[in-house]
Amino acid sequence: MKEIKLAFITIATLLSISIGLAHAQSNIITDIQISGNERIETETIQSFLKLKKGEEATDNSVSSSLASVYATGLFANVTIDNNKGTLIVRVLENPIVSEIAFEGNKRISNEDLEKEVSLTKRSVYTKSALQKDVKRILNLYQKSGRFSSSVVPKVIQLSQNRINIVYEIDEGKKSKISRISFVGNGIYNDNKLKRIISTKESMWYRFFSSDDTYDADRIAFDQELLRRFYISHGYADFRVLDASAELTPERDSFLITFTVDEGQIYNFGKINVESKIEDISIDKIYSQILTKESEMFNSQLVDSTKENIVKELGNLGYAFVKINAAYKQDKETAKIGINYIIQEGPRVYVEKININGNVRTLDEVVRREFRIAEGDPYDAEKIKRSKRRINNLGFFGKIDFNEEKGSGNDKVVIDVDVEEKSTGELTFGAGFSTTDGALGDVSITERNLLGKGQYLKLKFTLASVRQEIDLSFTEPYFLDKDIKAGFDIFKIKRTSQTSRTNRTYDDDVLGGQVRMTYALTEYINHTLRYSLRSDEITNVDASASTFIKLQEGKNTTSLVGHRISWDKRDNIRTPTEGFLVSLNQDLSGFGGDTKFLRNELSSAYYLAALNKDNIIKFSAKGGYIFGYGGRDVRVNDRFFIGGNEIRGFKNDGIGPRDSIFNDPLGGNIYFATSVEMTFPLGLPEELGISGAIFTDLGTLFENDDNEALGNPIFDDSSLRGSVGVGLAWRSPLGPIRIDLSHPYAKESYDRTEQIKFNFGTRF
Repeated sequence: MKEIKLAFITIATLLSISIGLAHAQSNIITDIQISGNERIETETIQSFLKLKKGEEATDNSVSSSLASVYATGLFANVTIDNNKGTLIVRVLENPIVSEIAFEGNKRISNEDLEKEVSLTKRSVYTKSALQKDVKRILNLYQKSGRFSSSVVPKVIQLSQNRINIVYEIDEGKKSKISRISFVGNGIYNDNKLKRIISTKESMWYRFFSSDDTYDADRIAFDQELLRRFYISHGYADFRVLDASAELTPERDSFLITFTVDEGQIYNFGKINVESKIEDISIDKIYSQILTKESEMFNSQLVDSTKENIVKELGNLGYAFVKINAAYKQDKETAKIGINYIIQEGPRVYVEKININGNVRTLDEVVRREFRIAEGDPYDAEKIKRSKRRINNLGFFGKIDFNEEKGSGNDKVVIDVDVEEKSTGELTFGAGFSTTDGALGDVSITERNLLGKGQYLKLKFTLASVRQEIDLSFTEPYFLDKDIKAGFDIFKIKRTSQTSRTNRTYDDDVLGGQVRMTYALTEYINHTLRYSLRSDEITNVDASASTFIKLQEGKNTTSLVGHRISWDKRDNIRTPTEGFLVSLNQDLSGFGGDTKFLRNELSSAYYLAALNKDNIIKFSAKGGYIFGYGGRDVRVNDRFFIGGNEIRGFKNDGIGPRDSIFNDPLGGNIYFATSVEMTFPLGLPEELGISGAIFTDLGTLFENDDNEALGNPIFDDSSLRGSVGVGLAWRSPLGPIRIDLSHPYAKESYDRTEQIKFNFGTRF
């Protein structure tokens, strides 16, 4: 019996081993068959599989192969079966995109939308890629403020496993900001805080602004603006607890809410200066401190004080200093003490200067404006001056200076990121002024010719009293030197016999000049020039002054001149602080018919009062011209001033005048001064409306006309003065300025003009 059992167990064991071996042999891949592929080669699909011939097909290896083939994104469906050692792979290929189309889009072009989508012509279609592209398009619309937009993709099946994709877009309306509110503010009301932040509520007049559309980055910036405002007004503990944006159910507007904690107001406590550098006069440092004990705490004054100390120590020869402001805050007394600690920092050198973002402008155009070079000691003041010079080029809409650590602790890399703006203009202008009447002009201007910083302008002007043609060219770095060289060609015809002028003759001018400007110091420039001009007085009215009739005809002027200017304005186009002083002299007599020496001195000083929005401008200028070699100064070389220099008077409205015919004869000596303050009117900033108050004072007198040859001449050196108010509007159609003036000091023969109106546009 035992023998029978043993035989049975032996047979069962052998049978089991035999079955196991047979099963194992059936899992060994002997062949791979692939079907369903049309475009993709069989060998390519085999390369995606994790199984090869001769390997065992396990559940894990089959699943891994299946995932690998799916991961290619080439197939809509894949199955893998093992049939007695034959691996059968069936695939269904994803279709190929034949065409992409967009319907319903008006605000965003097809080209911009095509840049956003990943599915393009002849690419492989997948549902996941389509869904991602829909999200990208929606994000693009949301960035432009259209949160109610929708995108419906339509897939159109074609023959040969191809498809067309059509994105049906409903752009919707812009989701404006309907309300901005603040929670937790008690010191400053909502209206005050709304003026601080850059985000604005939607209003009818903001059609040219995007400040009333939702922008998450702008909201984050607004939180910083609020913080700066509060800590500059004594609230050192101020915090923005939350800034939420709630989209209305209609998805057409946002409700913005800032939750703030103002904290308590602080005054400055004890102010102290501590120096880690020997031989520094602490008394000189104290003279630079703007923070005063018991006055309201202001973080901006702390930063300004640190800058003042750095500048003062720089003047004393300490180029590498670091100023730390240690705060000692006492909540019980509501005071913050400041300890300014002066430390000699490590000597840092500029390792490299990188210019980024300049596609059109050559690197050298930017680099030559730097007041610091690679390898120089780091100097914050020179960096600041370099940024100002680059900004004054007018080639870039945005300029950012970023500093990064160099290859060593004593090295720094300066990255300059610029954003180029259009520098070429083809403009057609139309306007009206009380001086020139109706006018129109056409000009072609390129301020950055060929990306080299060259200036070229051709302008045609046609007005009721003046026609002018100008051609001007300037090379900013002549012969690779810091020398501006250029030329001007001009032709001017003044038709003066109209109701807008007091002249009774026409003046035809044709001329040109060559010029060269070079720097004497960082802020002082010197210009040399030579001019050749032909003047012709014609069409003299029969009732004109005898003095005018005596000068009828043509004469030629050949002169050399120069100009010295000292310019420390913060911005040459829209200055808010600094000054400009210039001396201009012309000597005529190098050939030609005239001999005279003309001298003019002018100055302007800009000051921000009360806040940066109130700008006060003090200006003064004067001139003196005299003939030599027995020659008198002709009427067309004399000074004529009026409405442009002393508002309240007509152009050429003051100065020597024929007592009978009232013709203005011009003068040899003049001076004019003006004080003007521009200020906001409390209206939304985007309207671009500002007010001005001003007072002008000046005179014009003395000329070379001999009364024995004609009528007596009114010629009085008495002062003329006016006061007035102005209104300026940067309108969508162009700048508009209206001045209402009252001449409080004048002579009986002067010609007044109480309202001066200027309007111009570019389109």
